[in-house]
Amino acid sequence: MLFSLGQVVVARNCLNYAQQHGVNLTELVERHASGDDGDLCKADQALNDLAIQSEGRVFSSYTINAVSFYVITEWDRSYTTVMLAEDY
Repeated sequence: MLFSLGQVVVARNCLNYAQQHGVNLTELVERHASGDDGDLCKADQALNDLAIQSEGRVFSSYTINAVSFYVITEWDRSYTTVMLAEDY
């Protein structure tokens, strides 16, 4: 793990979708914490690298079955939110 996640919370809509479609949200959070930004462009990946070094907000995006999931760790590392892109 490259940075602290704080408390991990999952948006209700995201949790419902994941349960109905067999999406492993723990795996997404683990990828996020290891520095795997998912589907981000190079510029956004570079911003994440900087955020990890300077305590900024870390954002990852993963597409599974044409549905986008976001994992966002706040700048102060107090919490990490997992949500569907449509809930952002």
